[in-house]
Amino acid sequence: MTVLERQGELAKSAGRTLAIAGSARKNAALEAIAKALAEKQDVWLCANAEDVAAAKETGMRPAMLDRLTLTQERIAGIVDGIRQVAALPDPIGTVTKMETRPNGLIIGRRRVPLGVIAIIYEARPNVTVDAAALCLKSGNACILRGGKEAIRSNRAVVELMRGALESAGLPADCISLVQDTSHESANELMHLTAYVDVLIPRGGANLIRSVAKNASVPVIRTGEGVCHVYIDSEADLDMGARILYNAKCSRPSVCNATECVLVAQDIAADFFQKAVPLLKTKNVELRCDKAALALVGGDGIAAQESDWDAEYDDYILAVHVVKNAAEAIDFINAHGTGHSESIITKNYFTAQHFLDAVDAAAVYVNASTRFTDGGEFGLGAEIGISTQKMHARGPMGLEELTSCKYVIYGEGQIRE
Repeated sequence: MTVLERQGELAKSAGRTLAIAGSARKNAALEAIAKALAEKQDVWLCANAEDVAAAKETGMRPAMLDRLTLTQERIAGIVDGIRQVAALPDPIGTVTKMETRPNGLIIGRRRVPLGVIAIIYEARPNVTVDAAALCLKSGNACILRGGKEAIRSNRAVVELMRGALESAGLPADCISLVQDTSHESANELMHLTAYVDVLIPRGGANLIRSVAKNASVPVIRTGEGVCHVYIDSEADLDMGARILYNAKCSRPSVCNATECVLVAQDIAADFFQKAVPLLKTKNVELRCDKAALALVGGDGIAAQESDWDAEYDDYILAVHVVKNAAEAIDFINAHGTGHSESIITKNYFTAQHFLDAVDAAAVYVNASTRFTDGGEFGLGAEIGISTQKMHARGPMGLEELTSCKYVIYGEGQIRE
């Protein structure tokens, strides 16, 4: 038995205990974790400082470095997120359907945990806690496999969480971390079918596609974020400029950041006069099609065909001028990843058509794509943004981490 197989076996056993632990015990464990992270945050911050220093030495891009970095303020937000999850209704045991059949059988459908959830992710130590908290509340054991860039941070926080679990009377192995960050460990985890019920990759497009292609464990795809903002010919241009700036610049390294703006040709010149100065305050590189480049001049560079499908995770924005909303919708459905799309318009009917016709997990009218987030949607934290259509779509909160079982009550019935 390999180290990872043993880890899977322990997680499977811990998951059986956790599945029937009940809300009170799970909430007590979450509170113990929140308290441990708040009181011992220096341990986590010191480990994170080592990760950040190493990342700087290797030349990690600033946007990705931002993902990796922890601060007291960010830890406070993470701790608050744990307590928000604890305060949410427990989905486990909820009966979603109950009916009596003609033969007298009473058949119900009840929510149950998925079992053991494995998460493969990159340099975001907050994901370690968000994922663990959501799995714990939904009754699932989790095996976490982060990237090498955050290994010190992840080791420190997982040890704190495991200690908190034991203090609350639950098995430490409800939460575990893969210590080996090699490609071999990721590959083995993808095929750990005897122990892992669901695998969730969270990170860049290459990671997600690789996992989806190679895994034999069932996979929920998350996070590929080629998101668009479309500025309609009937948009409030000042509003559009503010929304675009927020969608691109507030945190460009996350999956709900906008990577491409589409602008109706009738108002393109006026819109660029308002939007470009805002974007330039963050030195956003504008990669423009021919029509956009003619309007922004030296503030942009010529786009390549690959720019229309790029997830930059940086201060780079693709810019494309379209004839109208219909062309924008066709473009989004051709180049988007099904994550988050937004239209800026004052026309009700155009907005409704956009909502109907755009194929994405989250579709906005007159708002930033940056709101696609479990906390913003009232789900507490989220384990990822699902961009697929089976089982879960959009921010994945507690209910998306459950399955169901049928429960049947009889009085001696037999089938003829």
